[in-house]
Amino acid sequence: MTTALALTLVLGATTAIAHTPLCSCYDNGDGTVLCEGGFSDGSSAAGVGIRVLDADENVVLEGEMNEYSEFEFDKPDGDYKVVFDAGPGHGVEIAGSDIVE
Repeated sequence: MTTALALTLVLGATTAIAHTPLCSCYDNGDGTVLCEGGFSDGSSAAGVGIRVLDADENVVLEGEMNEYSEFEFDKPDGDYKVVFDAGPGHGVEIAGSDIVE
């Protein structure tokens, strides 16, 4: 019984680590931003929710990663951030100031 419990805990921890969310965004230089997402185990991020928030945390834009795990949007004026939201404990926030060409 103790061995089974230990094995379950180890496998559970391995599974949690294997699904670390990844997201990078790039300024295309033409007034648009491209974000690419995925998971550390190579899983696709297609369908994962993504939001663009202004400096006051208001949602400016909301959508999902496409079938290529990408999301492109018009760069908002002022301060903003991108939130890649794959569920509790699986989110990535990227400040607009960190998104460069």
